[in-house]
Parts: sequence; C-alpha cells; structure tokens
Amino acid sequence: MSSFLNNPNLLGGVSRYLWQPVRLVRAYDRENLRPDLIAGLTVAVILLPQAIAFTLIAELPPQMGLYAGIIGAIVGALWGASNQMHTGPANAISLLVFSSLSAVVAPNTAEFIIGAGLMAVMVGVFQLLMGLARLGVLVNFVSHSVIVGFSTGAGLLIAIKQISPLLGLKLPNADVFVTLVNSFVNLTHTHVITAALGVGTIIFVLLVRRVNRRLPDALLAMVAGSLLVFIFKLDEQGVATIGKMPAGFPPLARLPLLDIDFIAQLSTGALAVGAIGLVETAAIARSIAAQTGQRLDSNQEFVGQGLANLFAGFFTGYPVAGSFSRSAINFGAGARTPVSALFSGLFVLVGLFFLAPLTAFVPTAALAGVLIVTAYRMVDRAEIRRIAFSTRSDALIMLVTILGTLFLRIEFAVLLGILLSFALYIRKTSLPQVYFVLPDDNFRHFVPHAAHSCPQMSLLEIKGDLYFGAVSHVEEVIQEHLLDCPEERFLLLRMHSVNQCDFSGIHALENIVRMYRERGGDVFVVRANEAVLRVMAHSGFDVYLGPSNFLSEDEAISHLFHRVLDPAICIYECPARAFRECQNLPKYAYPPDLKLEAVVPVGSVPELSARALYAELRGVSGSRPVVIDVREPREYRRGHIPEAQPRPLVTVLREGVEMPAQTPIVFVCRTGRRSRRVAYQLRQNGYANVTILQGGMLSWENAGLLEAIDDFEE
Repeated sequence: MSSFLNNPNLLGGVSRYLWQPVRLVRAYDRENLRPDLIAGLTVAVILLPQAIAFTLIAELPPQMGLYAGIIGAIVGALWGASNQMHTGPANAISLLVFSSLSAVVAPNTAEFIIGAGLMAVMVGVFQLLMGLARLGVLVNFVSHSVIVGFSTGAGLLIAIKQISPLLGLKLPNADVFVTLVNSFVNLTHTHVITAALGVGTIIFVLLVRRVNRRLPDALLAMVAGSLLVFIFKLDEQGVATIGKMPAGFPPLARLPLLDIDFIAQLSTGALAVGAIGLVETAAIARSIAAQTGQRLDSNQEFVGQGLANLFAGFFTGYPVAGSFSRSAINFGAGARTPVSALFSGLFVLVGLFFLAPLTAFVPTAALAGVLIVTAYRMVDRAEIRRIAFSTRSDALIMLVTILGTLFLRIEFAVLLGILLSFALYIRKTSLPQVYFVLPDDNFRHFVPHAAHSCPQMSLLEIKGDLYFGAVSHVEEVIQEHLLDCPEERFLLLRMHSVNQCDFSGIHALENIVRMYRERGGDVFVVRANEAVLRVMAHSGFDVYLGPSNFLSEDEAISHLFHRVLDPAICIYECPARAFRECQNLPKYAYPPDLKLEAVVPVGSVPELSARALYAELRGVSGSRPVVIDVREPREYRRGHIPEAQPRPLVTVLREGVEMPAQTPIVFVCRTGRRSRRVAYQLRQNGYANVTILQGGMLSWENAGLLEAIDDFEE
C-alpha cells in the first residue's frame, strides 16, 4: 500500500487534477471578464426556475435544487475541463435519483432527503475516483443510443408524473400504466383553477419561445403564475404552491457516512446516477468542443463532476450533472471560460437571499407545465428516427433502454443499456473483418475478393485487433477456408490493420502456421506494425515463423511466385491470372485424353518425409525405391534428388511408369500437389506401393539435403 501511495506518477497525476482552480486563475485573461459576466447572468436567470422545477421531479424540497445548482455550478466550473459546461440539477438525473431513492426509502420523509444527500456523496466519490484513475476513456464505450433511449423514456416519465400536479389531482405514486389509468379515472376530480393555471403555463411557454427563443420562457412563466396567485389569492382557493424557502448560504448536511447498510442499499442507484451523469456530461462537452475547437481532458471533467457532487451532498444538495440546455445557453451567450458558470452560481446565491420570500407564491401547476414542456423537448424525434433506421443493434439498445426506463426501475434500465453497449462493443471487436484480397485489374491495390483465384495461395486481410476475444473468429474463418480449399498450401497475412496483439493472438497465429505447415505449406506476414512485431519478438513467434517469412509488401508476391509457388500448377491447372507475375506465363492444359482427379481424398496417398526418403536412398532401411520427379525440365535442373528420374507429369500420365505393380515408387514435385495427384491415379490403377515425398522438394531443401549428393552410393 505504501508503494502505491509513494508512486510519484500517481501522486503527480492526482495533484495535477486537483490544482485545476489555480491554473484557471493564473491563466485567466481579463478581456474575458465581461463576456463571462454577461453569460453567467443569463444562465442564472435560467438556473433559478430550472433548479426548483427539476427538484420537484425528484420529489425533494425546492431549496435542495437551488443549493445543488449553486454548489454544482461553482465547483464544476473550478475543477471541470470544458469552458462552457454548466453543472447543476438535470431533469433525467433528477428522475433517476427519485426512482433509485423511492425503491429504498419512502418519499417525502426526512430519510428520503438524507438519502439524496448521501447518494450525491457516493456519486461524487465514484466519479472522482474514475477521474483520478484516468478512466475518462470509458465513457466512449457507452452507446449514444443509451442516452437517446434514456432521455426519451425519462421525458415520457416526467410528463406522466406531472399530470397530477398539473390538474390538481391527489394521486399516489405508481408505475406508468397505473398512473395513466388513475389520471383518466379521476379526471372528474380536476381542480379547475389549478388545471387552467397549468395548461395556461404550457401555452405561455410555447408562445414566448415562438416570439423570441432568447427570452427566459420558464422564468417568465413562473413569475406570471406567481403574480396571478398573489393578485387573486389563488392559494386560498386550493391552488398548491411550493412554499417559502429559507434564505442564506447552503447549510451543511448531517449525513450517515458510516451507515454501511444504507450505503449498500443506495449503491446500485448511485452507480447508475454516476454513470449516466458522466456520459451525459461528456457528450455535452464533446458537442460544444466540436464548435469551439477546445481540446478536452475527460479525466479532468470527471474530477470536476465528482467534486461537484461531493460538495453538493455535503451542502444539502442532491446529485448534479452537466446540463445540455444551460451549457448551450452559456455558449450562446458568449461564455469564454468556466468562470461564467461560477458567476451564474454566485448570482443565484445572491438571488436566494432576496427572492426566497417570493417563492411562497410559485404555483406547483406552473412548475408542472414548465416540466411538461421540458419533457417534450427531451424526446429527440429526429435522433430516434436516425437510430431506428441505421443499425439493428443501436435500435435494439435504444428500444430496450426506453422500455426499461418506462417499466423497470430506472437505474436497472440505465445499467442494462450500458451493459448492452459494452456487449455491442465486445461483439464488434471480437468479430474483426477477415477477408481475402487480390490485386485489382491494374495490379496497384489489393481489393476484397470472394473467389479463391489462386489454387496455391491466399492473401488474407485482418482488420481488427488480435486479442483473446477475437482470435477464435479469425481461426474459424481460416479453418473453413482450408476445408473449402484442401489443395491450398500457402497463406500471405496482411496485418497493417492489426494495432494490438496479445498472447492469445500469438497462440492463434502459431495454430494457423501449424495448420499450413502440416499440409506441406507455410505462412508469410507483411506489414505488421511495430507494436505487433514487438509482441512477436518477446513471445518468440518471430523465431517460430522464421525471419525469411516476414516479407516486404512490394516484393512479397514476386518472391513467393518465383521461389515458393509451383509454376507447373500455374501453367497447367490454374484458369486465372491473379498476379502481375502470372501474366506472361504460357498457358497449357492437360490433354483431354488424360484423366486427372482435381481433388485427392485426404489420406488416400501415403507420404514419406524427407529424412525417411534420404535414409531409404542410402540403403539404411534395406530397400531403395524408384524416385520419379514429375516436375518440368527447367525445375529439375535447378535442383533435384540424386537418382531421381525426370519425367514430367504429362509424360507419366500418358505413358505410365512401365514398372511392376509392386515396385516401390516415390513421386516428387515441388510442393507435393502434382505428385499426390499422379500417385493417386496410379494407385487407382493397381500400383499399391506408391508414395510421395511429403512437402515436395521444398521439404527436401528445408531439411538441408539438396547438397547431400556425395552421401549416396552408386
């Protein structure tokens, strides 16, 4: 433990994140003061009604929303990374807090309020640790479909929950279906004045927004509703109001930080709130940064969100997150630095001293109307359509998250959506693209090709990482290919798109090489990057494959064509001209009167290793077979086995061998393909003692026997 704490890299990283306010003050340019001040005042006008309205979604006292808005804005600005991010109460987070808490504690109780503060502290600890551990990259693995699905489901839930206060009904908390049924059944009990005030607020907000989008429609609607209550004394006629709020600084909360059982009960909800808060905040920060060009530090933003939640919990608030609407307004108002969000928090704090008595006239129905309009705006219909018609996996994640948000406990729905995102990521990375390529018509680029044009060699492209979750798919593709092409012996792996390779990937490559070598062929590699080459070197794979099997892409095809592939197959058997090197080859076909099987059953022809044949030719085993080399004359002249009779394949097929049927005969060619086929043909004709040299002359050369001529007895 001491070594962990004494790690200078760790402590240096922690201090760098925690000293963000010092860097902010030192780097602040006074020219930014005026635009930041104006933006802060503009956002404060929006924050005040939003903080109250969003708190009602969580069914918490309105002052908790104001406290959370003040603390979240100030702390999030000091320790965050985004210049325009505004942290505080958020609609979806508020709904998630209510859902999580109500499953553990009864709403409208002192324990419910304490639980909200404790959950904020737990969320803050989780987010702070994520930032300090530099795990900001993890939010990139949560699908955007989760956020759209959750926002849609949350918007519908918020709207449904506000039906009761909008119409002045007194309905118990229930699920979506029961709430809708109860609202319909109790429509006759609607409080007319409350309903008129609520519906009028909705119309007023929509009209103000249509006239001028820059006007604070929510604030104006709440002021108008409060004036109506004050002038006509509607509170005395049954119209509910939020009541007078206490003025002053946010007080310290007494939280049961050592109540392990209570903390355990809140842990699932805190995890869901923390995760969604981080994902939403990161998405907002990225969208604004794309317009401003700012380079974001996700880890610093995580630290800022974590500290904002910690302080919000300790100062009688509840969980906070980045707000898209307030951040967008902050950006649109000309904010240049996080100081603008700090100013907004200070302005609301000042307003809390002077405006607290006026909240006694704010009607709950007006807040419900504002929230219904907000909920409507949360449903991004255009984005839903795009996701629904893009990919099935994204559409499924969105649908599951929406339905889960509506009909399950929301924290479970959120975590389910996140788990589905991770499952989608794992599925995609575990199924890398593995396809065969060939040169295009101009022999300049390699393009995907479904048909296996070259009967001797395939070129395989791997696009994706070779890690433990992906290697099985790669091996299966190659195994299926080998079953389809039993005569193929060589494989050229193009690995420039493989960025990472772990030991499971090395083990899979070894298995692939073993499969090809067992059939007398080999595997060659081109364009492996430095990181992959280092893993190959450290694991010993480079030695196992052999230095000569790592080729330059510019020379790979030429090298394999002239030194590895069997030219007779190219001339007599291959109907295609796949490579540039093939173009000038003569093209012959076997005479029509010669019957030659295209595919030889596995195991139908015995094979003799190079060392075993060498021993028999030296007389060690007591019998010396007749060796017949069925290659073309020019191949024979390049190197051959002493005492081998040069008889091209066509000659053997046409004239036969003219030997007794029991004579031990060993056929030889370059790779074993031609010799296997002619041996199979002769065995069908009664020559039972016919074998072939396993791996052909390539195996003889690899065994170092090409120069062993003097060892043979005349």
